[in-house]
Amino acid sequence: MNIPQEGQGEVGSEIDRQLDVRGQDCPLPALATRRCLDDMASGQVLEILATDPLAEVDLQILCDRFGHEWLTVSERSGALAIRIRVSESRRAGAG
Repeated sequence: MNIPQEGQGEVGSEIDRQLDVRGQDCPLPALATRRCLDDMASGQVLEILATDPLAEVDLQILCDRFGHEWLTVSERSGALAIRIRVSESRRAGAG
């Protein structure tokens, strides 16, 4: 996996909300992210800070399932910083 360091890729895009799930293990980061995305408006960007090594895969699956746009993943101070844009047309997904 090639994780860009801070300052590379699209990490310069503005964020509307940040969710800190550092120290939480699967499935808690994905569940908290889904709840947060459900409360946000279409087009807004959520940044998730996570230390769970499975968070990247779990959140990519969440994006695929619900139609959100995966923007970037970078490493920041020992945590993953993942950015997701809330989709305009949210797809229904399995619970």
